[in-house]
Formats: sequence, structure tokens, C-alpha cells
Amino acid sequence: MTAECGPTETPTDIDIDAMREKYRVEREKRLRPEGSAQYLELDGEFAEFYEVDPYTPVVQRDPIVEDVDVVVLGGGFAGLLAGAYLKKAGVDGIRVIEMAGDFGGVWYWNRFPGIQCDNDAYCYIPMLEELGFMPSKKFADGAEIFGHCRNIGKQFGLYDGALFSTQVRELHWEDETQRWRISTDRGDDIRARFVVMAQGSYNRPKLPGIPGITDFAGHVFHSARWDYEYTGGSADGGLDKLADKRVALVGTGATGIQLVPHLGRDAQELFVFQRTPSSVDARTNPPTDPAWPAALQPGWQEERKRNFHNWSPFVGVVFGEPDLVCDFWTELGRNLTARIAASDDPASVSIEQIMAFREEEDFKIMERLRRLVAEIVEDPATAEALKPYYRFMCKRPTSSEHYLATFNRPNVTLVDVSASKGVERLTERGIVADGVEYQVDCVIFASGFEISTEISRRFAIDAIVGRDGLSLFEHWHDSYKTLHGMTSRGFPNQFFMGFIQGGVSANTTAMFEQQAKHIAYIIAEAQNRGATTVEPSQEGQDAWVNTVRELSIDNSAFELSCTPGYYNNEGQGGAKDNGAFLGDFYSPGFYAFDDLLAEWRSKGDLDGLVLGT
Repeated sequence: MTAECGPTETPTDIDIDAMREKYRVEREKRLRPEGSAQYLELDGEFAEFYEVDPYTPVVQRDPIVEDVDVVVLGGGFAGLLAGAYLKKAGVDGIRVIEMAGDFGGVWYWNRFPGIQCDNDAYCYIPMLEELGFMPSKKFADGAEIFGHCRNIGKQFGLYDGALFSTQVRELHWEDETQRWRISTDRGDDIRARFVVMAQGSYNRPKLPGIPGITDFAGHVFHSARWDYEYTGGSADGGLDKLADKRVALVGTGATGIQLVPHLGRDAQELFVFQRTPSSVDARTNPPTDPAWPAALQPGWQEERKRNFHNWSPFVGVVFGEPDLVCDFWTELGRNLTARIAASDDPASVSIEQIMAFREEEDFKIMERLRRLVAEIVEDPATAEALKPYYRFMCKRPTSSEHYLATFNRPNVTLVDVSASKGVERLTERGIVADGVEYQVDCVIFASGFEISTEISRRFAIDAIVGRDGLSLFEHWHDSYKTLHGMTSRGFPNQFFMGFIQGGVSANTTAMFEQQAKHIAYIIAEAQNRGATTVEPSQEGQDAWVNTVRELSIDNSAFELSCTPGYYNNEGQGGAKDNGAFLGDFYSPGFYAFDDLLAEWRSKGDLDGLVLGT
């Protein structure tokens, strides 16, 4: 909903130079030389953490052998939006292949207690106006978002061509048929004219490489494969089967913030193992006022999405436009804008001054959050361990009504493992940290997803082989090579969605929608023009790669100041020895990129692409 808000009150009595040094020390003690390699790949003996679906039994079926026009790999928001925009562009013959038992992606797999959208649902959930749906509150529950995903599938007829509970193993381009040959774990042999890679950004859970992880004799699972048969209850809580259980939770990122209040309330004892604390702001989440949707005008969601982007940390200096979102994501933008406006001559403030102001306002906000921890958490040692000592956006910011207060419960213990850079090992009976064994009945890993590991691991496909035997994983090993981040030479009729070489927004689904619209246009034009293949020319691809790199802004100093996490490639910053981990962004901005794509489409000449007949 819309609220009037301005700059927040933040502490001014801080020594920024001392804080810089404190941040450096906190980073260094957590830094691990192996970077992303510290996480286990979920195959072999660990495959069950990824491949087992606890929500939908796999129904045996005969293998499918067929030719199809378009295959979309992935049924989360990226794949749903790809399918929807293809349908809107007049493209039929679409088959979605999804390893889960239904549409939803991250919202299908993640059904853990307390799961909610952690940014503004009125922006994040796509196609609200088109489907006539309004979230019940600002931070919508996971079940509500999952239901909306299913409704998108129904609205655009995507269930008709969906293959669920099916995992793609390999993709090979065949010159003789001018099609992609797709093999799956169900024995399918599908030949697709076009393939859209829409696995999303949070496709594959990851596990920390803790020694002895297979030795633990108790129950263990990942938060993305929640075991309600063991815990009891539902996403609303009520985990009654944990009443006599000692539970260990490993991870205090965005998932852990939502889990801890439920586990702390319902388990006999809870041990929370934390390497790096999240920044946790207060959260208010009232129900949507019915009078607000009734007063909205057509186009309201796009207006709100643009407003959120402008006030978000990706832009953050806005004059003459109210902040419609008004939460912890936009606070830095509000405070920075007010700081500039209060200067003697705002119009003459230089970029260097703006960046200096931004850093100061960042330090003030983070100090406000640290003092909030001290106000809520009663034990001084626990409170100190929960304080985030890093810049805003070094880790994904979070908010919660109950997380910090849960550590005041006598059955909840925070175990700070920052000094040892993580949990030492697992034993048959529990977890060892700093030489102390914590005996537990259950270990739950809230350790996130494959975001900064090698591309082959993130895609979770054994092989993607284009023309002349070219492996995509080798082709992109050191850096991405694309046109607009969505097509790559040597991989005809293949399209990519995600963080590659395009615009980036704090609102991930806006990025997916932007890409889906553009990909659908290209596929529809290729069909309408009678083309057999479409891919970038070498000149077109080289020009785009050069454009992205020439316009790039060196953010390495900020990245390398952050504590390790997936935002900075586990502390390695822009190092590309494991692939381009979070993409090469189009630095002029997300909506500047949107304008560029719209102008490219309006010309109609498909500049930079080669159509084969």
C-alpha cells in the first residue's frame, strides 16, 4: 500500500573510520580461501537433498519421444513469464519441463514455516493487474504466491504442455534437424526448435562442506525440502513433533530469519549456528486495506515497480517523486536524497560527494540496526554476535517481527561460528563448533542456493552442447558472451533468463518479465519470417559484450569490503575463475536497458541477429 514517508532518524554519534576498521576485521575472520568451493555439490550421496520431492509423489510414465516448437526449462516465475509472453506473442506448441511436481519454482520448493515474500509483494508478484489478484498483505505468505504461480499457469494454458517431476539431463544441438535434442531422467527424447533456459536464480540448494556431514545419525534436511512428516505443523507453524527434539539450524540468511521464530517456539531446544548475522529491521505487515485497490488506476503496478527501483539501493537518489514502498529497502534512498537536498546547493553536488554522502548514510543505517539489536536482545554477548558489521547490501537485507526477540527464549542458543569460519564438523550425535559438541536430534540446513558456484552446477544440467560440439559451460567459463544477455553465438534458437548481461533490478521478477517479453518477440519474429534458426552474429555479440564492459562501473572496492556471501562471490569479488557468478550488468540501469530493448524491437530489423533458413 502507499504510505507517506521521509528520511529516518539514524545515529550521528559514530566514528566512521573506526567502523571501517571493524568491518575489515569482521570480514577477514570469515574469509575462506576456497570461496564457493566450500559448498558441496548435490549429486551422488547428496542427491536426495535436491532431487527428492517431499510434496508430490513421482508418478511413473512412459518416455516421451516428440518434436515440439518451444521448450521452456523451469516452471518458476521465469518460466511462467516466458510461457505467458510467448502465448501473448502468438507462439503455440510450448512445453514446460519442470523437476518439481507443479509450477512455482522457489515458491513450490520453499514451504518452510514462516515463509513470506521479503520485499514488497505488490511489486514482486508479477501480473497482478492482468490476473485481477491483490496480495493480502505487503509481505505475502509463500502459499499465496505459490497459488498465484499456479494461476498464471492456468491463465495461459501452460499446464497443457507441462512435464512435471522431470529433470533435464542434456541438451545437444543437431545441425541435421536444426533442433535441440533434450534428454531427461525419465528417458524422454524431445527435439525442440527453440529452448528457453528459465531455471531462475534460486534453482538448486547448496550444503556447506562440513566434515563428517554423512556421519550424523539423526534427521537432516535442507530448508528448501522441508520435512513436515518429521516436524509436524505447516507453513503457518505449529511444529508439534519438535516438542521433544533438540534442533540445530545452520544458516542465518533470509530463510533463517523466517524460520527461527517458529523453531524457537516449538522445539524443545534450538541451536542456531551463525557465521555472519543478517541485518534485521523491524517489520510491520498489516493486511491490505480494501479501499486502496479500489482507488488504483490502470497501470498502477508498473508505476509502483518503477518507483521501487528508483528508491532502491540500485539508484537511490530521487527528487520530485514520493517513495511508494516505504520500507527498509528504500530507507537509504530516502536518507541520501534528504542529505543532498539539505546541502547549500543540491544541483552542484558532485558524484564524488554523493558517494561520500551515501557511505555516511549507509554507516548510520547499519548503526541504527545494531542498536535495535541491543534494545531487543537481553543477553549482551548474544546481542553483540547478532550485530551486522558490514555495509548495507553486503548481505540481503531482512526484516522480522519476531526474529531478534526469539533469542530471549531460554530454549534458544545462538552459536557464533565466525571465528572458525563455520561449523567445525558433524558427529554421529551432533555438531561441533569451537571444540564444543552440541548433541541434537535434527540438523536443518538453511544454507541457501547455488548462486555463485560454477555455471554447470547452477544450471544443474550435465551438458549443454551447441554447434560444432561447443560446450556452453566452457564457452562461458571466464565471462559471458551474449547479445543483450539472452542469446549466445554458437547456440542457435537458445535463450537465457537471469543475471547474465542485461539490466538488473532489486525486483527480480521485473527482470524476468523484461527478458520474457524480449525473448517472445524474437521467437515470434523468427517464426513469422520463416527462419529456421536465430542467433547473434559475431559482430553483434562482440559489440554488446564491449558495450557492457565499456559502460561497467568498478564496484570491486565495495565488494571486497563485504563479509563473504553470494553477493560478492564468497569474498572473492569479481573473480571469474568459477564463471561469471552474478553477471555483467548494463550499468546505465534497468529501465535504460528496457528502453534500449524497446527501441531495438521498434526498428524491426533484428540488428545483431542472424536468421537462418
